[in-house]
Amino acid sequence: MANNAPLKSLSFDSRIYDENKGKNEDKNVGKSFSFASRATSFKSDHDDSVLPTFDEGGEEEQSECREFTMEELSEEIDAFLQSADSMSANAGETGDLMEITASVVMFLKKLELMIEEYESTWETTAVIGRNVDEDSLFLAAVNRLSSLITVLNGYKSDHTMLLLNQTSLILHRVMVFLEDELRLLLAESAGLTQNSADNNSKSKNGKGAQNTPVIASPQDQQQLSEGDQGLLSDHNLDSGESVKESPPTFPYYSPESVSSIRLISSAMHNAGYEAECISIFIIVRRHAIEEEVKKHGFEKISVDDVQKMNWESLEREITTWIGMFKHCSNELFPGEEKFYETIFSDHLSTKRFLFCDISLAVSSILISFAEAVSMTKRSTEKLFKCLDMYEALRDWIPSTMLSEEVNEELRSEVSFAKSRLGEAAVTIFCLLENSIKGDNTKTPVPNGAVHPLTRYCMNYLEYACEYKDTLEQVFQQHLKTDESEEFPSDTEQRSGGGGGGGGGRNAEPEKHSPFSSQLITIMDLLDTYLDSKSKLYKDLSLRYVFLMNNGRYMLQKVKGSTEIHQGVGDNWCRKRSSDVRHYHKSYQRESWSRVLQCLNHEGLQVNGKIHKPILKERFKNFNQLFEEIHKTQCSWVVSDEQLQSELRVSISAVMIPAYRSFVARFGQIFTPGRQVEKYIKFQPDDIENAIEELFDGNTNSMAKRKG
Repeated sequence: MANNAPLKSLSFDSRIYDENKGKNEDKNVGKSFSFASRATSFKSDHDDSVLPTFDEGGEEEQSECREFTMEELSEEIDAFLQSADSMSANAGETGDLMEITASVVMFLKKLELMIEEYESTWETTAVIGRNVDEDSLFLAAVNRLSSLITVLNGYKSDHTMLLLNQTSLILHRVMVFLEDELRLLLAESAGLTQNSADNNSKSKNGKGAQNTPVIASPQDQQQLSEGDQGLLSDHNLDSGESVKESPPTFPYYSPESVSSIRLISSAMHNAGYEAECISIFIIVRRHAIEEEVKKHGFEKISVDDVQKMNWESLEREITTWIGMFKHCSNELFPGEEKFYETIFSDHLSTKRFLFCDISLAVSSILISFAEAVSMTKRSTEKLFKCLDMYEALRDWIPSTMLSEEVNEELRSEVSFAKSRLGEAAVTIFCLLENSIKGDNTKTPVPNGAVHPLTRYCMNYLEYACEYKDTLEQVFQQHLKTDESEEFPSDTEQRSGGGGGGGGGRNAEPEKHSPFSSQLITIMDLLDTYLDSKSKLYKDLSLRYVFLMNNGRYMLQKVKGSTEIHQGVGDNWCRKRSSDVRHYHKSYQRESWSRVLQCLNHEGLQVNGKIHKPILKERFKNFNQLFEEIHKTQCSWVVSDEQLQSELRVSISAVMIPAYRSFVARFGQIFTPGRQVEKYIKFQPDDIENAIEELFDGNTNSMAKRKG
C-alpha cells in the first residue's frame, strides 16, 4: 500500500494503527495476543452466521484448519481482492463480504500460526532466509494482508469493524516481527568478510550456499505483488549450479541476505510502515559505515585536536584521510548506492532519502577534517599533503542518486573546504621565501659545496612542480587572497641583486602565470642569497667554486624537471648557463694565472742567454704554487661529476701543454742529478695525475701519491 505521507521515525511499541479516521479506537489496538483468545469476544458481538467462531481446541477450528491450506485460502483472498473494485460499498456487502469472512478469519489464523512458528525458532539471528519456500509463502500472505486492509476500509457497515480490527492487529504483529527481522538481517550481514559470509550462507536450507558476498541486481529479484510463486527462488541453491567466486564488495551482503532484506522492506512499504523501515536502515547502516571507516584507520577528530597535533601525527592522519576519501568515492558510496538500488528499486524516494542520509553523514566528517587541516599553522612541509587533499576534493564526483538539495549542499561544503586548502597551499608555497630570508648563518659551507638551503629549495620546488597543474589552479584562484600585488615590486627589488636568474622573467613578464612568477621569484631570491653567502669565503677561487657548484645544481634540477623548466622558461636556463660559465672562467683565472706566469718564457734571458738563477726561481715558484693549490683544492668539493670533469679538463688543457713545453726547453739547462731533482719536481704526467685529484674532498691525495 503506497503511502505518500512525510517519512517519520516511529517505534512499533508506540504506534497506534487506526485506518478508520473519526471512529473510536479499539482498546486492544497495539497489543499482541493470539487469535484463539479473542474467540469469545468475536462470538458474543456478532451473529454466528456472519463471523464463525473458533474456540481454542474446538472441533470447528480443527476441521476448518485441516480443510483449507494457506495456498487455498490465498486463492480465495486473491479472488475477493480482484472483485473488490466492482463491489459497492453500500450494496452486496452482506452477500460477498459474508461469504469471504470465513476465509479471512481462517487466513488470519493461518498467518498467526506461521508467525508463532517463526518466533518459536527465533534466537539471536534472523529466521527469514532459512527456508525459501516458507518465506515466500509467508511474505506473500503479508502482502495480501495489507491489500485486504485497504479493501476492508472501504466498507462502512458496523459488522466489518471487528474484522478490520482483527486484521489490523495481525498486520501490526507481523510488522513487529519483520522490523526485528530486518534489523537482524542488516546487522548480522553488514561488514561480513568473505569467510564469514561463507559460514553465514551455509545455514540457508541446510545447504552450502553461494560464498560470493555481492549485491544482487534488481533484475535478480521478483516483485511481492506477483504472489507466492517462489519469490526467493532466484537464490535457491538446491539447483546445484556452480558459482564463480569473486572478491567481496562493499557492503558485503550475500545475495541471499539481499533478497530477504528486499522482500521484507517491500512488505513493510506495502503495509504503510515505510517510516519504520527507513528508521531501521538509518540506524544500522550508519553504524555499518562507521565501522567501515574505522576499519580503514580513520576516526572523527575534532578541530581542536587537529590544531594540537604535531605534524608527524597529523601527516599520518591526512594519509589515512586521503585513502578513506578515495575509498568512499570509489567503493563505499557506489556500493551503498547499488545496495539501495537493489533493495528499493520500486521506491525512488526511499532509496534517495537513505543514500542522501549516509552520504551527508560520512561526507560531513571527511570534509570537516579537511577544513580543520586548512586552519592549522602554515609551514612549508605541509604543502604536499594540502595539495593531495585539494586534489581529492577537486576530483570528487557526486552521485546521481543524490537529491538536488543534498547535491547542492555537498558541493557547497566540498567547494568551501577545497577553497580553504587552496588558500593554504598558496600561502605555504610563498612561505618558502621566508625560509630563504630567515637563514642568517655566518659560517660558509665547508669546501665550497652545494649549500643545504639550495638543495632544500630545489628539491622542494622539484617536488612541488609535480603538482604544477594543481598549483597553477590554486594560484590562479587564490593568490589574490594572499596580497599577490606585493610580489611584483618585491621581486623587482630582489632581481636587481647580484647575478640572479631574473633576466628571463623581466624580459617577458606578461607570459608568466601567477605560479610561474612566484617560482621565478623564489629562484631569484635564492640567487641573491647564494651571492651573499659566497662573500663569506676569503679565497676568491673557492668563492667561485661555491657559486659554480650551486649554480650548476640549480641548472641541473631545472633541466631535469620538465615542470620547473616550463615554469622558469628558457631565458632563465640560458642566463643560468651563462652565469656558471662566468664562474668557471673566474675560478680558473684566480687559481691558475699565477702558476702559468711561472711558465712564461719571457724574462728568462739576460744578454741573449738563459739566466739560470731566474730559471731556478721560476721552477721554485711553480713547484710551491702548484703544491699549495693541489693541497688546498683537493679538499674542495665539486659533487657534480660532469662539472668536476669539465674543470679538470679545462685546467689540464692550459697547464699540461705549458708545463711540458717549459720543461722540454729549459730542463736541460740544469746539471743532471740532484739539481734536476731539486728544481724539476714534477714531470708532465705528474701534473696531469695531480689535476685529476682536485675537487675530491681529499686532503691527503698528494701525500698518498708521493708515498
